[in-house]
Amino acid sequence: MSNLVPPPARWRKSSHSTGTGGQCVEVASFAPLAGVRDSKNPDGPKLFVVADTWREFTAQVKSGAHDLP
Repeated sequence: MSNLVPPPARWRKSSHSTGTGGQCVEVASFAPLAGVRDSKNPDGPKLFVVADTWREFTAQVKSGAHDLP
């Protein structure tokens, strides 16, 4: 068992997040996972997904695949 402690995560806020209390998402790398959290509540719950899956999801979002009709 190792007592190594990973360095603190470097959370990055989405360029689509606003400073007006709107939809604020932050992402951090926890290789091989990606962490996602609400920037308004950094101590709250976090979602962890496989990094490749997160990249695929964000590419789909950027392409409009998940736009609402």
